[in-house]
Amino acid sequence: MSAAATANGRFRTVLEMIKFEHSVFALPFALTGALLAARFTAHGWPTWKQLLWIVVAMVSARSAAMTINRIADLRYDKANPRTAQRALATGALSTGFAWLFTLAAIAVFLTAAWQLNPVAFKLAPVALSILFFYSFTKRFTSWSHLFLGFALGISPAAAWIAITGHLDLRMLILCAAVTLWVGGFDVLYACQDVDFDKNAGLFSVPKRFGIANALLIARMMHFGVIALLSWLAFSFALPWPAWLGIIVVAGLLAYEHSLVQPNDLSRLDAAFFTMNGYISISFLFFWGAAAALWKV
Repeated sequence: MSAAATANGRFRTVLEMIKFEHSVFALPFALTGALLAARFTAHGWPTWKQLLWIVVAMVSARSAAMTINRIADLRYDKANPRTAQRALATGALSTGFAWLFTLAAIAVFLTAAWQLNPVAFKLAPVALSILFFYSFTKRFTSWSHLFLGFALGISPAAAWIAITGHLDLRMLILCAAVTLWVGGFDVLYACQDVDFDKNAGLFSVPKRFGIANALLIARMMHFGVIALLSWLAFSFALPWPAWLGIIVVAGLLAYEHSLVQPNDLSRLDAAFFTMNGYISISFLFFWGAAAALWKV
């Protein structure tokens, strides 16, 4: 095998380790925060440089967090049949390489924060601490799903700070909405690991309450998402595309929940990957249109 083919294979393995394609989940919400910040405070649009560094910051921070998660969960990944083929579990990538990759991703993230503004740079270690802390929460709380949600949920507020250098407290509403959205679909995803969590001594909502009740809890979280998005649209007096976007998100969430039943988790991957990608991209599209029509 050629050196180029070997390098390409390792690159694909790294992307699989950090689930690079899942960046689409939180990134649209961060970009929405950036759009709202620029329109509300400067009556303009983010610069291409600002958008570039926000994307770099998001992807690098998430890459570091995902790698730390894989390192922290290595012994569980090896023991769980669902995760036993992950790169670190099989030895396709070494833990030494994973640590070096984490440090490199942190360096890129700090550089991006420094390029944005001094406040973003000063808060960068706080953001990393939140992202890394999630990896250990399943060891002591059934509500680790909300910690994951919060780790992604800070992205709109971080993007607002990246644009303006300060925070409008109303952005915490969007942070809460993203927290519940991610927490809800992580509860759904955790349903497939109930038996393993029981044997391994890990905590989760499905383990504590059972799969049927976990699906109900996830549904309640996603009802909360719609309520919070409505509150935010009202508080900023956003025009009609924002409200249409909320209706679309509500419809997609309803369809996502229809794919998963207590006695049938076979379509869980479709609910987790496909639908949540559609939700985040649709949200950016409609709220971006609202920002364009916004009379501020």
